[in-house]
Amino acid sequence: MRAIVLHGFGGLESLVIKELPDPQPKAGHVLIAVKAFGVNHPETHMRKGEWAEATEVSGIECVGEVVAASGGEFQPGDKVAAFMGGMGRTINGSYAEPTLVPATNVVKIATDLPWEELAVIPESYATAWTCPHGNLQIEKGQTLLLRGATSALGQAALNIAANAGLNVIATTRNSARFEKLLGLGAHRVEIEGPGLSRRLPEAKKVDVVLDLVGNSTLLDSVAIPHRHGRICLAGRLGGLEPVKDFNHCYRWPAEYTSVYLAALSSVPRSSPYSEIPLQQIVDRVAKGIYKAKPAAVFSFDEIREA
Repeated sequence: MRAIVLHGFGGLESLVIKELPDPQPKAGHVLIAVKAFGVNHPETHMRKGEWAEATEVSGIECVGEVVAASGGEFQPGDKVAAFMGGMGRTINGSYAEPTLVPATNVVKIATDLPWEELAVIPESYATAWTCPHGNLQIEKGQTLLLRGATSALGQAALNIAANAGLNVIATTRNSARFEKLLGLGAHRVEIEGPGLSRRLPEAKKVDVVLDLVGNSTLLDSVAIPHRHGRICLAGRLGGLEPVKDFNHCYRWPAEYTSVYLAALSSVPRSSPYSEIPLQQIVDRVAKGIYKAKPAAVFSFDEIREA
């Protein structure tokens, strides 16, 4: 098989296409002919050697067709999405023509969406669903501050939260993205940057905060919800450096409920995948309720450009 492998850590030159032995079917796993995969932010850190773990073949998600499965829950030719469960971290991932994935991390999908459009959905929308519905326990009519809204995960979270009836205040560093975010359902858009808590009219009135930026915004995000609000940190768009001088006893109000959602790609099998209604999400994308489209489409050989 052809695979895109990490030839050492570093720049784009580290991504090399080479022939590897085909993975062989085994118990508890599904062999998938990969039709498309998304390029995710964690994979850039894996390529650079900044992540704790990285396998030779990267890629934390894919969509494709079942070649073989031993458990009976999947049949050859089934259309599936595969994501998380150590893909690209502890087991070879989706940057390959076939990939072998634990059956626990494979979901059968019925859809007529083109492969490249279906590939937009699995990792981003699974994570984006878990953040508001699982971690933040959102309710219709609440106000959500979404920091990092123009990222793939951010757009998915905006789609989901707006459709659930929340008033979403989205942030972006680029004012040219305002119209896009408003079109995705944002109630209002703010420029992302230091001191947002001092500029935001709704400060101390926001119900829930979803922070996808991370280290450069977390302490500021703490100052934004009302005293019984909830905060979820689910991204590191700002980089992997730790929050400087963070004294949680001093900076984190006791009334807040805070959660940290590790990127679902890094969780082997502990996430409740059955609670993520991926078929429903795909159906909503197909109907245009969720506006999920690829930013660009590349061939397998254009991985560096991608």
